[in-house]
Amino acid sequence: MQPDASRPTPAALPYSQLPPAYHRWKWRVLLAYAGFYLFIYMGRFNLWPTAPLVKHDLGIDHKTIGWINALLLWGFMTGDLVHGRLGEMYGLRLWVMLGAILTTVCNWIASFSFSVTSLAIPWFLNGFVNAACWSPGISLLAQWWPRRERGRALGTVGMAAGGAMLVMWLVTGWVGEQFGWRAAFRYPPLIIGLLGVLFFILVRDRPADAGLPEYIEEDELSASAEAGNAQHQHGLEPFKRLLSNSQFMLASQVKGLENVVRYGLTTWVPLYYFEAAGLEIKTMLLSTLALPLGYALAPLCAGWISDRLLRSARRPMVILSAAVSALALFGIALLPPTNVVVGMVLLLIGAFAMSLSPLAAMAVDLAGRHLSGTASGILDAHGYFYAGLQAIVFGLLLNMSGANWPLVFFIMAATRVLCGILIWFVKA
Repeated sequence: MQPDASRPTPAALPYSQLPPAYHRWKWRVLLAYAGFYLFIYMGRFNLWPTAPLVKHDLGIDHKTIGWINALLLWGFMTGDLVHGRLGEMYGLRLWVMLGAILTTVCNWIASFSFSVTSLAIPWFLNGFVNAACWSPGISLLAQWWPRRERGRALGTVGMAAGGAMLVMWLVTGWVGEQFGWRAAFRYPPLIIGLLGVLFFILVRDRPADAGLPEYIEEDELSASAEAGNAQHQHGLEPFKRLLSNSQFMLASQVKGLENVVRYGLTTWVPLYYFEAAGLEIKTMLLSTLALPLGYALAPLCAGWISDRLLRSARRPMVILSAAVSALALFGIALLPPTNVVVGMVLLLIGAFAMSLSPLAAMAVDLAGRHLSGTASGILDAHGYFYAGLQAIVFGLLLNMSGANWPLVFFIMAATRVLCGILIWFVKA
């Protein structure tokens, strides 16, 4: 299904005039990427549900678990800074496939760890290579989906990412509980490498690669960004362009603060219910399913609402997300950990609200499709820098305070309030 090289590339068309084949391809690209991403967390965040097992096997404490998680997240941050741009230069689907294969390799290396150091090093590298599966993929989608429908497209991917958390929680948790954490690091990640190869075969980077016309961006915000970026698509120019955009950089800080809570919950909630509520591993995994379930259900709703009801405005959804999740986190902080049922309801509400935030779409809207890989990488790098920082800070706080869990949730709630305040100044 490659285009005929002897024929000229079709002229760009308004979105409403694109041929039916274009729309079939855009859905093929979206569903292939969403299907691939549904399994990606089995090779990225598989330490979280198995943390009690790793902690016991290697004889480490909260602070050390925090550092190992931080290294993964900062490895991802480092990868974010380069993979989006490299994907734009050398091939988006190629970069996604390489990230998938190398993720499998790093997980296998980590599974043979016998000390903190021998786990931490491959886990940092795993974060770095796994990042190649994100920003190039978002850039690829931006080539096919204009701003008027981008919220729905990235909402579908967000739903897949939330579903990936659920799949990882169930599969990794079950394999770890039955066969040990080392098996959980070896066998589920094999699926990621295989799906990366399949994704490469099924999709094309841009409509022109499939012999189809490109869309003309008709939305004023993204069209203006694309016109302004026309002379800034070479070398390091995309970085200079985006880092000097105050609106984009403020949105990036909000993303970072958002990840303090998003990944703070997934890092610490399993240990919270394992230690503070005294749940067994299997019971803890089943009880905390509310977290990935909430992450999975919300993104498609957020994308549909922002595209259809708010005319692609993203800011109102980010504010709503911050307000509702802050209230849920305050509730968790005040609730005794032994009240597991109410805790799970609040966790579901909080996780659902967290994933109502369409910041990934906002970043692409502000940058335009041609710099979308670099933009997604910079935004996500901020997210993972803050996410890694929370792992260290909360780990130290828990050690120093004698596991004062309510304080952790109060800080998370206050962080969400700050997100709602800061995003008010971003006009998108």
